[in-house]
Amino acid sequence: MTGTLLSIQGLTKAYPGVVANSDVSFDIKEGEVHALLGENGAGKSTLVKMIYGLVKPDSGTMLLRGAPFAPAEPRIARAAGVAMVFQHFSLFEALNVAENIALGMENPPKMGDLAARIKEVSETYGLPLDPYRTVGDLSAGERQRVEIIRCLLQDPRLLIMDEPTSVLTPQEVEILFKTLRKLTSEGVAILYISHKLEEIRALCESATILRLGKKVGTCVPRDVSAREMAEMMVGSQLHVPERAGGDLGPVLLELTDLSVKSPSEFGTSLKGISLKVRSGEVLGLGGVAGNGQDELLAALSGEIRTPASAVMMEGQPVGALGPTARRKLGLLTAPEERLGHAAAPDMSLTENALLTASTRQHLEKKGFLKWGKAREFAESVIERFDVRTPGPANAARSLSGGNLQKFVIGREVMQAPTVLVVNQPTWGVDAAAAADIRQALLDLAAGGAAVIVISQDLDELMEISDHFGALNEGRLSEIRPARGLSVEEIGLMMGGAHGMEEAHV
Repeated sequence: MTGTLLSIQGLTKAYPGVVANSDVSFDIKEGEVHALLGENGAGKSTLVKMIYGLVKPDSGTMLLRGAPFAPAEPRIARAAGVAMVFQHFSLFEALNVAENIALGMENPPKMGDLAARIKEVSETYGLPLDPYRTVGDLSAGERQRVEIIRCLLQDPRLLIMDEPTSVLTPQEVEILFKTLRKLTSEGVAILYISHKLEEIRALCESATILRLGKKVGTCVPRDVSAREMAEMMVGSQLHVPERAGGDLGPVLLELTDLSVKSPSEFGTSLKGISLKVRSGEVLGLGGVAGNGQDELLAALSGEIRTPASAVMMEGQPVGALGPTARRKLGLLTAPEERLGHAAAPDMSLTENALLTASTRQHLEKKGFLKWGKAREFAESVIERFDVRTPGPANAARSLSGGNLQKFVIGREVMQAPTVLVVNQPTWGVDAAAAADIRQALLDLAAGGAAVIVISQDLDELMEISDHFGALNEGRLSEIRPARGLSVEEIGLMMGGAHGMEEAHV
């Protein structure tokens, strides 16, 4: 590392009712991987949006290589050498890799020249990519490569990465880290946002910690434990989820040879999935994004109908039932996509509570909605799950991603389901909130419910699961006791070690 690349001095940004950033100052050095840590709602997203030109600060200044830096839009930030890989990919599935990359360039070269350049850069940085492959056919890890290569073609000096490993297998994480280390060896600085604190310890040279919009400290990640970093973020001692233990009860949910065609052209069809989940059990299902997780949740929620006997709940065939009928029986689900699928963006939290809880919480009578009772239910979710929002009248889209996630999971947990299926329950959620959500799922199971947790976070699955299986290309591996499984074994199962699967089928 040499001199300072970006100096941030007193950045402040306020919105009605909330100060997102208050007098934040820190420096990022050339060739450094600098972590930006904080709880959900701590101000990380607003800060990086100001650096990238998406948001204009109310006060404060930035210096890039010693010169004033105040990008009015991302195009200006990119021209100055600042690039960003967002948590949510912005790719067109029907176009190929080269076409997607061309759309993100100011003056793209001829397609043949661009394809050659993509191939060259991708191989140089250990991220091999075929420029002519259709994006809809790529894995989540390969899609992330498209976003990274698009940034690298801009020859950036600062690369901002927001939760870059949330969709990767352990093996893909290693490949990404090698790429990032190669970039820093060439003097590129990386501003790295992640809730995976062990990754921060392995990769980052320094960290700036935000809490409630203010900088509250810095540290050298490798010199402190993940728990210490988490406690700096939350300002208090971190709760560690506790398992109740005890014997499992009767089978509450059983799938038998469940095969479902994906409704999406670029989705993954389910192929002969069979499993049983018992009362008191947490079943963890791992898998890289795009291997049938959304289709499995839709088949369990009733959004995709199946042969009646393919999905059995407490011995009753429910495969032909829709979502409302399944909810009435106690089969509840929380999908991965929180804004648009789990919650309607422009509806209030009260209205979003009503959408899934009207039947079980008795929020309507003879066609009339009980708005007072719905508001009380939304308020109880907000209070119990510490959802940071002014109140239940606020629109879902006004919440940070992590706070909306807490609301969505809390809304389902507080309906006392018999069976709960959740996809990515702590995605984008800080360490303290993730611990609270995991504890709520464990408490639900301890109370006699059956819980299926679909997640790409292996640490999470190992922490709370009694049994584990992996989804790959729409198939489910053998389900095995979670205790004693190594990360390497799980990574292979997630990555498609079909030999292992077929040996046990």
